[in-house]
Formats: sequence, C-alpha cells, structure tokens
Amino acid sequence: MAVRDEANEIVGEVAELRHAIHREPEIGLDLPKTQHKVLNALDGLPLEIGTGQGLSSVTAVLRGGRPGPVVLLRGDMDALPVTEEADVPYASQIPGVMHACGHDLHTAMLAGAARLLSARQAELPGTVIFMFQPGEEGRAGARLMIEEGVLDAAGPRPVAAYGLHVTSNRLPCGIFSTRPGPMLAAADQIFVTVRGRGGHASMPHRAADPIPAACEMVQALQTLVTRKFDVFDPVVITVGSFHAGTTDNVIPDEAQFAATARSYSAASRARLAQEVPLLMDGIARAHGLHADARYVEEYPVTVNDAAEAAFATQVITDAFGPGRGEVPDFPITGAEDFSFVLEQVPGAFVFLGACPPGRDAEAAPTNHSAIAEFDDAALADGTTLYAELALRRLARG
Repeated sequence: MAVRDEANEIVGEVAELRHAIHREPEIGLDLPKTQHKVLNALDGLPLEIGTGQGLSSVTAVLRGGRPGPVVLLRGDMDALPVTEEADVPYASQIPGVMHACGHDLHTAMLAGAARLLSARQAELPGTVIFMFQPGEEGRAGARLMIEEGVLDAAGPRPVAAYGLHVTSNRLPCGIFSTRPGPMLAAADQIFVTVRGRGGHASMPHRAADPIPAACEMVQALQTLVTRKFDVFDPVVITVGSFHAGTTDNVIPDEAQFAATARSYSAASRARLAQEVPLLMDGIARAHGLHADARYVEEYPVTVNDAAEAAFATQVITDAFGPGRGEVPDFPITGAEDFSFVLEQVPGAFVFLGACPPGRDAEAAPTNHSAIAEFDDAALADGTTLYAELALRRLARG
C-alpha cells in the first residue's frame, strides 16, 4: 500500500492525538503533558527513545533493516501565551495558552510518520531520527536539543534534515511551499535604554531629556535600514515597545524601547549587530546623554540547502501529483529555530497550507492569532510528506 493511502487510514488517530495536545497546550521548554502524549503515541514501535535533560524533548531513533545513511525529521511541540477564541470542539482548556501556531499538528504528524516508517523497518535502508522539540517559540529548543546530542542520537550524523510547518493563511489547505536558500529570516532583539536627567517639564533646559533622543533613535533605525543595507539583501527593524515617564509634566530620567530585527543573510545580520549600537551611542552623545544599547542574537536565518529543497519539491510532486507545491519568490519574514539544525545539516524546511474550508486563505487569520484555525485535512498530507522524505532520501543513500 502506498504511504499516502496508509496515512489516510491512520489519520483519525493522528487527529485524536492532535486534539488531545491542543486541549492541553504547554509553553516553553517544560512540556510534561505533551511529552507524555508523544511517548504514549510511540509506545510499541521499534524505536530507541530518549528524553531530554534540560527540556521535555523526545528523541526516537528507528534503525532500518538495511544499512544506509541517517535522516532527521523534526516536529515542534510548544504552544503560545494566547487566549484561544477559535470556535473548535477541542479548544484549549488551559486559560491563556493556545496552540496558535499549529505545533500540535506537527507533533501529531511526526508521530504518525513514525508509525508508517516503523511498519517498513525491515526494508528501510538506513536510520531515521524523530526530533520532537519543545521551546521553538523564543526558547531556542532546537539549539538545546543539539547541545544534548540529538544530531548524534543514531551514531553517524544525518545526511539530511527536514522540518514541516503548517500555516493558517496564505496557502490553501494541502498546498506545500519551499524554496532554495533563505526560507525564513533571522530574528534578533534590540534593547535600548537612554539615560538622562529628570526635571520639571516647564524647564527642559535644566534637565537632560531622554525622550527626544529616544524618538530620534527610533527614526534613525529606519534610515539605517534604507541607507546602510542593500535593497536586494533587506533587513527589517520594528520597534514594538517604547516606555518613558509617568505623567505629562515630569521629564523622566530615562527612556526605553525594544525592537525586533529581521535579516536574510549572515553578512547583514553581522552588520546590524555592529551598526545598531554605534548609531544609538552616537545619537545619545549628540544629545549629551548616555545610551545602553544591546543587540541580542536569537535565531539565525533558516537556509534551505538548494539540492535538498529541490529534492523536497520533487518528492511533493511524486507523492501528491502536480500542482500541490509552489516555490515562493521570496523568503518569509518569520523566524524558526530549525535554523540551528540547518546550520549543521543540509536540509529543507517546508510549509503546508492548513486553512479551513470556506475561508479565503489570503484573508484568513494568521498563525499566532487567537482565532487561528488549522484544518485536520492537512494531517494526512503532512504525515505522508514526513514519511516520503525519509524513505526517498534514505533510498538515495
């Protein structure tokens, strides 16, 4: 029986696992309930299973009956601090926590793929590592799992690694999307504190007002983007938080703001880390003030290996037929900590549309929205792709 047909046969159980995880979402690196559900789903399969020490990860190794290379498949498991407003029968039962990014689908699909591949263990020409990862949402769980040895779990390192991510908008349900080169942006943080000297608002000349300097810095960051960086290697800086003062007639001692910085190459990212603190310091000095500016690197650029991206595109066509995949012209401005894996192992990150029927994918709520919904119809497709990528890549040797 074809992999896709088998995935359709078990999709009901995959959906049950997805709904169970969705009802009890967990945030961050400590996901004991989710980990327990995954371990139960893998119970009885011919897998070598290990759990994390500093995080609630699950690493499962399937050794095929024939010699061959190692391939890694990854699914992230954590939720977001969002109060769910979506009207679904399996809605979150945990106040203030929601699987608003679809990681519950990733986890369930990867567990389903483990079942499909385990059934083919005897003829499997190599080994598969199943990487069930907590802490993708800002906790760098992938990096921590690498530090704990996930890439070495089978002995030899993987020759290829694949990650899958559903999207509640943009792509119609069942459409895959991947591209060679940068797939998602690097995401870094900028924290700036401008220190002045407080005083009475009616006599600003007797104080050292940090607010005008901080406002100038916010504007200057946008000029930095347009005047220091190549338009064909873009960066994006957005100030999302600005705080200063307590009332209208008091000049505060300091002003603070925080921003996110997105970039698509290691060179632009390195230049941002150098230029931003220098610019903030220069503006502060021009105002006779002092600025503490920190550029904090978070997730690197998610870069798809060209050959592996082409391979994934071909697998999509072979497994699902023509018209089920697209190659986007541009990378996505979001970020992913699967980037840490792809820094060490060639591979590809693939998006899968999961927009529910009856919704316009272009207008549907985005991932991270309190009303984001993901169609269970995508589960069989994702399970199939995980399994097909591993099977076909191992067969290549």
